[in-house]
Amino acid sequence: MYSVKEMFYTLQGEGAHAGRPAVFCRFTGCNLWSGREQDRASAICNFCDTDFIGTDGQNGGKFATAESLANKIKSFWATPEGTPYVVFTGGEPALQLDKALVMAMHAVGFEIAIETNGTKPLPRNIDWICVSPKSTTEVIIQKGNELKLVYPQTDAMPEKFNALQFDHFYLQPMDDLIDKPGQTNNTQDTIAYCLRHPQWKLSLQTHKIIGID
Repeated sequence: MYSVKEMFYTLQGEGAHAGRPAVFCRFTGCNLWSGREQDRASAICNFCDTDFIGTDGQNGGKFATAESLANKIKSFWATPEGTPYVVFTGGEPALQLDKALVMAMHAVGFEIAIETNGTKPLPRNIDWICVSPKSTTEVIIQKGNELKLVYPQTDAMPEKFNALQFDHFYLQPMDDLIDKPGQTNNTQDTIAYCLRHPQWKLSLQTHKIIGID
C-alpha cells in the first residue's frame, strides 16, 4: 500500500533539473518530523516547508499496488513529447519507494528521480538521486547525482559533505518560515559561500519565485 499526499504536473523548481517538466508524487510521512506544528521545535528537521500529512492533497490517495500508482502518475503526463519524468518526494519518499514501484514506473516509460534526506536505503535503478542532508542525521546514501544542501544548518555545514561522491553539489538558501528578511540574508550568505567555494552551486526555489506548485 502506498500513501500519497499529492500528485501534480509542473516544472521542477530546484537543482540540476530546474525548469524540466515533471510529475511530482509526494508521499506521506517522514522519519525526521511528524509534520505536526506542535512537534516542529523538537524535530530533527525543524525548517521543513512542506505538508506531508494525510492523503487529502491534490490527487492524493492510497494505492494498493505499484501498477495502480504508476498508471495514475502516467495519467498526468498528457503529451507524447519528451521523456516522461517523475519526482518522488515527501516527507521522506524512501519510506515507501520500493523495487516494485521503480519497475512499474520504468514499465510505463518514466525516468525516475527521488529527493531524499539520505538516511534510508534506496531501491536499485533510480535514474536520478538527489540527497538533501538534514541536521545531525547520518547520511547513508553517499553517492548519487545531486547533493542539495539547505543552507545554513549549524549541524550540517557544506564542509561535512565535500568528499561525498555526487555529480553536482548545490546550496539552497533556507526559506525562513517567519522572518522573510532573514531569508534574504540566507540567500546572500549562500551566494557568498558559493563564490568562496566553487565546488558548490546556487539552487533557488524557482517555483516559489514564479508562483507555481
